[in-house]
Amino acid sequence: MARTLTAKQRAILEFIRGETARRGFPPTLREIGARFGLRSTGSVRDHLRALERKGHIDRRRRLSRGIVLAAPVLRAQRPQTPAPRPAIPLLGDIAAGTPQLAIESSVDSLALDPALFGGGELFALRVRGDSMRDAGIYEGDHVIVRRQATAGNGDIVVALLDDEATVKRFFHEGRRVRLQPENPDFKPLFLTPRQAELQLLGKVVGVLRRL
Repeated sequence: MARTLTAKQRAILEFIRGETARRGFPPTLREIGARFGLRSTGSVRDHLRALERKGHIDRRRRLSRGIVLAAPVLRAQRPQTPAPRPAIPLLGDIAAGTPQLAIESSVDSLALDPALFGGGELFALRVRGDSMRDAGIYEGDHVIVRRQATAGNGDIVVALLDDEATVKRFFHEGRRVRLQPENPDFKPLFLTPRQAELQLLGKVVGVLRRL
């Protein structure tokens, strides 16, 4: 294990590190001596021997620039690439009212961890209209949707109806499907396979609102 450095040893190590990063190669003994006012290269060698003994550098004694930073020091000087922040893609707008043309390309993203909503393949949509207001989904809200092709009765879903998308509460009733709004000003949609091609894009698992 590397031992503690003196103030002078730490300063010399930082100088070696900085010069190596800036120029692509380490300083010579004379350059180190000039930087720290050490007239004798022997004094510089003493400090380098201490740094080598403590595990911070390796030395190639037959080379004028024979100082090699040890692996832990190299790792410390490399800039850390920040880990990508969790995000949920925002695909556009969704109608909480009359179905509208579906949007399937990401236009932005929300800086949210998908784990907050149980994981899975998630996407977000901005709500337009107020047909789902009694379910707590208002104009301008964002709904978080888990992509899935099935739903249970009473689930709030994003449905694709003849290439138009809407958000409604889903009910399967015998041979038909009911897409129920949560606003008495809107009528439910009753669908059979012959009337329209219905595809479930996903289940709403969260709602976000800006205050």
